[in-house]
Amino acid sequence: MNKVGRHSIPLRMTEKKHTPIPSLRQRMLAGETLIGSWINSGSPIVAELMAGCGFDFLCVDVEHSAVDLPQTQQLFQAIRSGRPECAAIVRLHGVDYAFAKRYLDAGARGLVAPLVRTKEEAELLVQAAKYPPVGLRGVGFCRANSYGMRIDDECARANDEILLAVQIEHIDAVLNIDAILGLAGIDAAFIGPYDLTASMGITAEFDHPDYVAARAQILAACARHSVTPGIHVIQPDVAQAKARIAEGYRFLAYSLDIAMLTTACTDGLMALRGDLASA
Repeated sequence: MNKVGRHSIPLRMTEKKHTPIPSLRQRMLAGETLIGSWINSGSPIVAELMAGCGFDFLCVDVEHSAVDLPQTQQLFQAIRSGRPECAAIVRLHGVDYAFAKRYLDAGARGLVAPLVRTKEEAELLVQAAKYPPVGLRGVGFCRANSYGMRIDDECARANDEILLAVQIEHIDAVLNIDAILGLAGIDAAFIGPYDLTASMGITAEFDHPDYVAARAQILAACARHSVTPGIHVIQPDVAQAKARIAEGYRFLAYSLDIAMLTTACTDGLMALRGDLASA
């Protein structure tokens, strides 16, 4: 038992100093290719397990799932427990100042804003996510600053460490791509394949020439504006993911928890029942 006394070693002297983990944004700016996945199930166990598998980031989807803010904070805690180096980010339900700052306060190290179609909508994201003087994010005791114990440190670092990505998932965004990506504060452009093709009248036709051309436009705009291109490979298809990386996408979401579970169960059952039918 370590007692504080004349001959004891102060507890603070025995604490190990840890090297700060580079933020997801810092790694992106350094040119790394980042591979993550999506969390839709709301399960802390799944989130902890996936983080431990070695993903660079896990994105909690609050747009297309029933996961709410308290659940999201629990998922962030589970991700950190699984592997502290795995960045917990969130796909918002929209560009909403009130909710964006609450997810950041809960510990999100990045925001993915859905259906951004104009520069003005992208500006709302920057304003919500950045502390003054850059943006309008409010300051309060929260999980992100260890409930007030690191408030000065977090406020000083957050603007440089929080990653901001706009989802390019509507043809209007492709038409406005230079205005959107030319905005200071936008780090990544993340293509949503299903919604983008749907807006073009070619839902899920990922080999359609118009969709391929739209992707090429987005990649070219990312290069012009030094914005990292990203894309979601929905199915757990390693060959497709490798193809997207080869094309230049450096912010890759590899499938999502519910799709990987569905695929594993379906493929396994088909193989087992196929053997039974043959027997």
